[in-house]
Amino acid sequence: MPPADLWRFFPFGYLFSILIETPILLVGLSARHSLKRRLAAGIWLTACTYPIVVLVMPLVFANASRAVYLVIAETFAPVAECILFWLAYGKSEELGGRSMWQDFMAIVVANLASFIAGEVMSAYRWFGLF
Repeated sequence: MPPADLWRFFPFGYLFSILIETPILLVGLSARHSLKRRLAAGIWLTACTYPIVVLVMPLVFANASRAVYLVIAETFAPVAECILFWLAYGKSEELGGRSMWQDFMAIVVANLASFIAGEVMSAYRWFGLF
């Protein structure tokens, strides 16, 4: 896919992703996080990983199969977001604790939900860009 098409898709895909992921994070992140932090996480975490997944990785893996790209991209995003979230808000006393795993699970579920929703949208060509 040409870079121009990736850039054209980028703002729509980003907004779509945060519309899917933010509500999941609002409900799923542990109670130790304020509503404001949960809301910010829905926007911030996707802002950190989405450009890499949508703008960089398709070009890096242009000669690889779509399956290879998806496995790498959809593993990278939640892992990177979990690391970023932990670096920003993790506390040493929470390391390995219930709230840490709850936060990580919420991030993974949010990413899976936006991936599945995006695949459905693409299958029905609802994005109208490809």
